Amino acid sequence: MPKEYVHRASLAEVFLTSCEQISENTFSLTGQWPRAHTFFNSIDGRSHDHLQAVETVRQTGIFLAHSEFEIPLGHQFVMRDISAVTHPEHLGIRQTPSDLKIETVFTRERRDTVLGVDITIRRDGHIVATGEGHFTCVSPAAYRRLRGTALGNSIGYRPTGEDPGVYGRTLPLDLVLAATDRPGVWRLNPDPGHPVLFDHAGDHMPGMVLLEASRQAACALLGPDACVLPTATVNTFQRYTEFSEPCWIEAAELPAQQPGTVTVQVTGRQFGEQVFRTQLSGPRIPRSRRSTASLDGVLVRPLS
Repeated sequence: MPKEYVHRASLAEVFLTSCEQISENTFSLTGQWPRAHTFFNSIDGRSHDHLQAVETVRQTGIFLAHSEFEIPLGHQFVMRDISAVTHPEHLGIRQTPSDLKIETVFTRERRDTVLGVDITIRRDGHIVATGEGHFTCVSPAAYRRLRGTALGNSIGYRPTGEDPGVYGRTLPLDLVLAATDRPGVWRLNPDPGHPVLFDHAGDHMPGMVLLEASRQAACALLGPDACVLPTATVNTFQRYTEFSEPCWIEAAELPAQQPGTVTVQVTGRQFGEQVFRTQLSGPRIPRSRRSTASLDGVLVRPLS
């Protein structure tokens, strides 16, 4: 699978392997998740990550737009929303890479200006994840006019020295938040040298950075005794998140959807306006068990 068709610079970050058209808008793809991904793994390294499923939804939409619906390479994709539900009992990492079958329906809406995908990911006959996303495409010339002077901006990253465990991570490189003096509020602070989150050059914060910020904010919000392992996320994007100005990440716990789970709403604000919102849900895991907890048999209802 050409890496350019999923907007990745590294072949190691391409999770799709083949595509077959079933009908006009229905496709059967194959994919593979590696056993030892440097970022998309659980803390104990035993399971694939929820955000890996979200990334697979993103890659599927971009690939089909280019390969099957004649969107030229070089066009910019503007993500409007993306969501996924994963089933932890089928995410375990085994002795071989995880081979996937990805059933996809491609849609066009609003006079064909909004493109979308609705996918089901199976592994060994079991549903691993379901997801959907909607996006628009912008030509290079139109994008230059749209973005203007923002094209030359860079990230004002400042290392914080904070404990990554507070945010549910193990490596300082993976931190994308910095603490503030306001409860439930953090400053977006990703390292632009991160090899996965910033796999290729851009002029605004990648959507996956915002999703990871939401997960980290949810873990930090729960405090030292608990952590959340997301199994359902709904993400909407209202504006570009710029490099040039601070983006404030706000998190608030919502009523749990079922016992033993937690639901958190995370909002990003920049220039005083909302730029994205995420609602995530998953099992509430005691912080002391976060690296060894087994999720076998855990069932989490999708967000309504």
